[in-house]
Amino acid sequence: MSGVSGRVAAAERGATRIADRVVAKIAAQAAKEAIDEPAKEGASPRATVTVHRDTARVRVSLELGYPSDIGRQCGAVRRRVVMRVKALAGMEVPEVAVQVERLHPSGASLAAQGRIR
Repeated sequence: MSGVSGRVAAAERGATRIADRVVAKIAAQAAKEAIDEPAKEGASPRATVTVHRDTARVRVSLELGYPSDIGRQCGAVRRRVVMRVKALAGMEVPEVAVQVERLHPSGASLAAQGRIR
């Protein structure tokens, strides 16, 4: 304790630990924001996270519309997850694995094929 003010020094206060499930929710929301199409066409992204100290390793599972640039969308998901987890949880994210579980026809491709009336 510092002598005059009665306050506890910063190094003696402890640390805040953010639960893995909170980081997973941040990552899933970030993935949802990064996908180009509305979520109503597919299931919402899910994320699992492993946290060690101030580092999070993330796996995101999602569905994408097709045809689309799958590589570009996966890259956008990775970048958005890294940015949001760093900003909101203060954690480094050296690894974001994106698993595309399902491809579904996007609304634009259905209209082009004449399937939407």
